[in-house]
Amino acid sequence: MLVQAILKSKASGGVETVDPSVTVTEASKILAEKRIGTVVVSEDGGETATGILSERDIVRELAASGSSCLTQPVSAYMTRNLVTATQQDTVQDIMTRMTEGRFRHMPIVEDGKLVGIVTLGDVVKAQLAELAMEKDALQGMIMGH
Repeated sequence: MLVQAILKSKASGGVETVDPSVTVTEASKILAEKRIGTVVVSEDGGETATGILSERDIVRELAASGSSCLTQPVSAYMTRNLVTATQQDTVQDIMTRMTEGRFRHMPIVEDGKLVGIVTLGDVVKAQLAELAMEKDALQGMIMGH
């Protein structure tokens, strides 16, 4: 299964992005309101990804420096070296990269442009759906259908 299949199955709400100058408090409000775990940081309104800021990034910085981090721009705490995928990558490949890198969100980029985001939950859901289809096919073969 390819990443493009996951993106097609997701609700087309787009990727939630913020400007690098947005404060951590403002980004936290977006995460809470949208019930999401990460925002992509973009200097051009979502065309390209500059970085990514997750709930984990915020919690780690709160533990390290206290509430003063909430007034700082997201650019101070975002992950800059993004690991991205394309729509042609396999689900297995990105699952491996996410597991080895210990992160749960991967921006999907085509020709340098941000086209979506895939979560570890999306990947697990796709893998379970694929396994269910294989199980049904095998049962059908055994039963002679």
